[in-house]
Amino acid sequence: MSTTLPAGLAQLIVPFASLFSRQVFQSVQVLLAGAILATGKRTVTSVLRIMGLSQERHFQTCHRVLNRAAWSSLAASRILLQQVVRIQLQFRIFHARRLTGQAAA
Repeated sequence: MSTTLPAGLAQLIVPFASLFSRQVFQSVQVLLAGAILATGKRTVTSVLRIMGLSQERHFQTCHRVLNRAAWSSLAASRILLQQVVRIQLQFRIFHARRLTGQAAA
């Protein structure tokens, strides 16, 4: 299961790589991207569908990431908080510069 993510989305997801093995992280990227893009109920099936992988023969791999893989939700939430704070700071700096007429660095 291989999907190339847009650079901006990959930049948001890469910090979570340390929580997973390389092989599992490939499935995690698909699940995270699909969960962001999916509307309605975010099941593994709907995530795979939105990612264009509804005919994936090894869909159970994605289910295993959620059911069996050993990863820390606490560590994931810590990374998510760091990402939110980083993006919020960048957003505020960008708008502060726009308001004062400074060029972006």
